[in-house]
Formats: sequence, C-alpha cells, structure tokens
Amino acid sequence: MDEALALARRGEGRTSPNPAVGAVVLDARGELAGRGWHERAGAPHAEAAALREAGERARGGTLYLTLEPCAHQGRTPPCAPAVAGAGVARVVAAVQDPDPRTSGRGFQILRDAGVRIEAGLRAREAVRLNEPFFTWQREGRPFVTLKAAASLDGRIASRTGASRWITGERARAWAHEYRDRVDAILVGSGTVLKDDPLLTARPEGREGKPLLRIILDSHLETPETAKVLPPDRGVATILATTGEAPREREALLRRAGAEVLRLGPPEGGRVPLAPLVVELGKRGVRHLLVEGGGRVHGAFLGGGWAHKVLFFLAPLIMGDAQAPGAVAGLAPGLPGGGLRLTHVRWERLGEDMLAEGYLRPPVWAAYGEDGDV
Repeated sequence: MDEALALARRGEGRTSPNPAVGAVVLDARGELAGRGWHERAGAPHAEAAALREAGERARGGTLYLTLEPCAHQGRTPPCAPAVAGAGVARVVAAVQDPDPRTSGRGFQILRDAGVRIEAGLRAREAVRLNEPFFTWQREGRPFVTLKAAASLDGRIASRTGASRWITGERARAWAHEYRDRVDAILVGSGTVLKDDPLLTARPEGREGKPLLRIILDSHLETPETAKVLPPDRGVATILATTGEAPREREALLRRAGAEVLRLGPPEGGRVPLAPLVVELGKRGVRHLLVEGGGRVHGAFLGGGWAHKVLFFLAPLIMGDAQAPGAVAGLAPGLPGGGLRLTHVRWERLGEDMLAEGYLRPPVWAAYGEDGDV
C-alpha cells in the first residue's frame, strides 16, 4: 500500500475533478506484476494501468488500491468490472469511494465475482491525499486553503504596499508547487491593482497547469490591461462582483477576455462570498487557494469558508503599525476569541517557517490509519 500511495501522489493536483489514485498488482506468488496511477482526468485510471502492465500475471493475484474501484461510466469505463474480469483473487483498498455513484458498489461488483475484499489499510493517509475530493463530495463546495506570507510581526507588505520579497526562494518555490495542485486561485482587486500578478502556477522544471483565476472586485476596478485577464489556455479569469457594479466596466472587461460574475447585492460593500463558493462548487472546483490581502483573508476566516491555513513566517521584523497585516476584520475581544488552528504541522523552508493547520476537523480525521472509524 505504501507503493500505491506513492504512485497516487504522482497524480496529485493533475486529476481533478477525479481523485488521485495509485494501484499495485502482485501475482499469485506475491511478486510485483504491475503498477499504475491516474495521471490526469480522461486518462486511464490507476487500476486499468496496473492491470495492463500485469497482463495474465494478475490472475489469482492481489490488487492494492488507494480507493475503491469506480462503478460508474465517466470519461473512461468503470474499473470494478475490469478488475473482476482480470481474475484477481483479492483486492486491498485503502478506503471506500465517497462518490454516491460508486460508494460500495465497486466492492459489491467484486464480491459478486468472488473477489475477496479488504478495506481500511492506510485509510487516513489515502483520504488526506484527496481531502479536496472528499470535502467536495461531503459538502458540495470547494476545499478552501488560505495562504499568507508574513514577517514575524505579521506584516505582509510595507506601508507602501511593497511585498517582494518577504519570504525566501525555497518558500516561494514551495508555494508554486502547491499552486500546481489546486483548481482555482483567488485574490482581491487590491492585489491586482498593487502587484499586477499573473496568478499562474510555475513549478520548477515543468509547465504548471492552467488555473481558474478569480478576482473579488466589488466595483470592477481591475484594469483592462491587467496581466491576469487574458484566458490561460482557454480558462477565463472570473471577476466576481456585485449587482451594483457599473455595467460599462463590465463590457470593457468582457472584451478583455474576463468573465464577469454578478453575485447579488453587496454585503458590507463587498462581494458576498456564500453565492461565490456555491457557484464554484457547482462548477466542479474541488480546491480553491485564497492568496488575498488582510481583508480578503478576514472575510474568508470570519465567514467560516476556509478549511486550512498555510502561513509562511519569515525571519523579518517590519516594526510598522501602518503596514498591512495578514488578517483584518476579526477583532476578537480576548485571545481566546481568536481562531485557533488544529492538526498543526511545522516545516522549515530555508530560513522561513511554514505553519499548516486546520480551522475545522479535517475530513481525514474521521478515519483511522488501518481502518475506518
């Protein structure tokens, strides 16, 4: 199962809206016969790739799989009948598929064919690998990660707005690798006006995948010349705004290549987040990365929309109370009223530190390492 999980990680972030899955086939003597992973949506699933490599050696053998084989027709044929037809005697799966089109049905197809099923081995790790997929299946909306990079005293830029660079090269490279695993990235119009970013994934040594880029812009102030507006390999940038935004600006921005999404009346003068998150869920966005300024971060945190936080801390002290902070607008009366993260993990990246933690119980916490709870 360790090998199957390692294979699944090769497809992490490349398979959406599907989960990342890995598979290993052992022949009847327990020797390695085939390996495979789901490389991208529309490509063969992990089971099919592993069974193709194994050929006749799969008959009477064991298939290790990080997720229950699918039982529904999508862009590729269902896998459960193919596994049964390959003649494997035993399937060891990490976890049951939460997709209602498959959940339990894939296992039943195999049982009906006389295949022995064992489920639950390394379940927590398998779910954690696909937490956006599991969250979307459970909640119908994206898994939201909020990312910020700040000085030790919590400042994300100077008072003039300069933020390049607070963190070092290793932290920035890590952030681009993470971008390449999400479906969409969101910032506020202030970030666009100040930095004119591309908002693309630029992992080292390879081309990043196209991202759905979203700008919160209540007054449609984004310039028509902004670098973020031209579609990225056919994926248009969304300008999320309110029903009160000027129509003449909408026409100009549409001509520049953007999609303008009106989300109803403003809330406190801002773009309402609830209808935006619902709309992204309907569009199949599994993983949304929020990289805004303090007010955008505060809106997502205060509204309860964020699941996970990635906070980079640089060994830098700005010492300026007028410099923008990483989060604004929460204002708890006491420290106990703040948002405390759980399941916290720390990682050193060069001279910087990364804190990763959750704002609500993560979907994988309900699963044991070697069996479902």
